[in-house]
Amino acid sequence: MAGEPQDDCLFCKIVAGQVPATVVRETDTTVAFRDINPQAPTHVLVIPKAHYRDAAALAAGAPELAADVLRETKAVADDEKLESYRTVFNTGSGAGQTVWHAHAHVLGGRGLQWPPG
Repeated sequence: MAGEPQDDCLFCKIVAGQVPATVVRETDTTVAFRDINPQAPTHVLVIPKAHYRDAAALAAGAPELAADVLRETKAVADDEKLESYRTVFNTGSGAGQTVWHAHAHVLGGRGLQWPPG
């Protein structure tokens, strides 16, 4: 069920403290942690604590929580002193989503070309 922790979800396990992560920010509704396979000098994931399969499900099911995630991407960028950064939501395997828990990537610290590839 949307919003409920999933036993087989890596990010739900991070939220529960069952899997370690390098947490850089935490609020009542979100957790932000460093990506284990960074694609830029700064690569932080911002996730809702509640489980939603992807960004589309999050936006439809909990728009206020989606806004919390977006606010936290800005807070991460500020904390990391990024003048420019990219926020990415991969939705679906064809877009590169590999963990089925909505999450935003905050990437910065180097030039980011367009299109991303």
